[in-house]
Amino acid sequence: MKISLAQINYHTGNFNSNTQKIIEAIKKAESEKCDLVVFAELSICGYPPRDLLEFNDFIKESLSCVESIAGHCKTIAAIVGGPSFNPNKEGKDLFNSAFFLSDGKIQQVVHKSLLPTYDIFDEYRHFEPNKDFKIIEFKNQKIALTVCEDLWNIDENPMYQKAPMEDLIQYNPDFIINIAASPFSQTQIEKRHQILKANAFKYQLPLFYVNHVGAQTHLIFDGGSCVFNSDGNIFEELNYFEEDQRNFELIDGKLSSETVIKNHPKKEKYDFIEKALVLGIKQYFNKLGFTKAILGLSGGIDSALVTYLASQALGKENVLAVLLPSRYSSEHSINDSLDLVKNLGIKHHIISIEETFNSIENTLEPYFSGTKIGIAEENIQSRSRAILLMALSNKFGYILLNTSNKSELAVGYGTLYGDMCGGLSVIGDLYKTEVFELCDFINRNEEIIPNNILTKPPSAELRPDQKDSDSLPDYKILDEILFSFIEETKGKEEIIAAGFEPELVKRILRMVNMNEWKRWQAPPVLRISQKSFGPGRRVPISGYYPF
Repeated sequence: MKISLAQINYHTGNFNSNTQKIIEAIKKAESEKCDLVVFAELSICGYPPRDLLEFNDFIKESLSCVESIAGHCKTIAAIVGGPSFNPNKEGKDLFNSAFFLSDGKIQQVVHKSLLPTYDIFDEYRHFEPNKDFKIIEFKNQKIALTVCEDLWNIDENPMYQKAPMEDLIQYNPDFIINIAASPFSQTQIEKRHQILKANAFKYQLPLFYVNHVGAQTHLIFDGGSCVFNSDGNIFEELNYFEEDQRNFELIDGKLSSETVIKNHPKKEKYDFIEKALVLGIKQYFNKLGFTKAILGLSGGIDSALVTYLASQALGKENVLAVLLPSRYSSEHSINDSLDLVKNLGIKHHIISIEETFNSIENTLEPYFSGTKIGIAEENIQSRSRAILLMALSNKFGYILLNTSNKSELAVGYGTLYGDMCGGLSVIGDLYKTEVFELCDFINRNEEIIPNNILTKPPSAELRPDQKDSDSLPDYKILDEILFSFIEETKGKEEIIAAGFEPELVKRILRMVNMNEWKRWQAPPVLRISQKSFGPGRRVPISGYYPF
């Protein structure tokens, strides 16, 4: 049997585009004499559809598209993912389904059994879990068709009480197909391969895996569809971060391919993070119909990194950097920013905020009289910058990119309605130490981000001689504490036991918890870690968890 894996960039809710792409891939596979072409989980409607699934018209349109696609499967079979109605009166109204199409119609429908409800996933909100296990018979072959999480219950400490493959293996299948929607994170690819390898090895069957590629709002899909031999070794991977389609042949249970990759390239952490963030920006803009980005360029490392990533994603002609100096801005920050603008070849403006700042100070003078200059005055500067950036955004159709990093978001080191403004948080899932490391990676062959930006002490430059270290510990220490708390969900005592100073730990954890209200108002954050701020971390704003 000749099988084609189609790794496609879908657009949630865009049925016309998704259907057309699927039909084109079917025709391509058909022209290359394939017997079966496989698409990803919920490929018809895109992933995640979230509460769009509550609209009956949405489900009906999805099912109509499946019928249309089936009409193109007369000399070839296809597997596509989409929602389907649950005919039973009990349980949820929908299933997360895989449709097997051949001879011009829907021949069989397989439903997802294990519905994730952790991190960014909330599938049990809409879908009923499958309890009826069956295989697909096609061209004298028995196919164990599974949907994403259905293969993930193979750990020593399984999350679910049932493993669908334990039921399916009773039918003596010849191979496994898994259609998935597995978002990118720094650790996900390794985990994914471990799970797929374990399944192929345990059941001694070839395994075909198809993933989404592209991005939907904050979620980035890396692709990386792949095939495993029955001995559990990876046979071939499709490209990461781009659409791809490849054909494989099963002959007497053995795999062969038209384009065998003998040496799988090492997955460099920051190469993948850079590609993920560039793809995330590009897809966010493309799928919302935006073309141009604006951002404030401060002379610091965060805005420099976001400017670089935006220029890679959107093209240098579509990025406007605005320098917004104040009385506290250093000369070298302005010069460093201009060097970056020159290196990237992007447009820029220099607009002093001094007149705006003075005007607001004068307006507030009767009310602030007799008080000390402090955070209120610092925040006025940040909000003045946001007013000017948003005015340019509104006037000329730019989308403002936010430049806050994860360390700052965690401890509230940012101004609400000031530097926290923006339509998209590009590096809000990168700790400050990771920001430095990513910039070093970008500069590995040539100086793109000026070295002066990378070597000077971080500062918001909102008061004379200000440095981040005035109010925060060294970022290496801060980020280790934050990682333990946020990613590893370790509590105060566990972190202190790891060797950190008790009062510092208490102060940092208190800052994280006290600033949850700010993060709820931050832009959507491109997710590249296993625990990003946003839908994947649900902490109550007004909760009481003493530290």
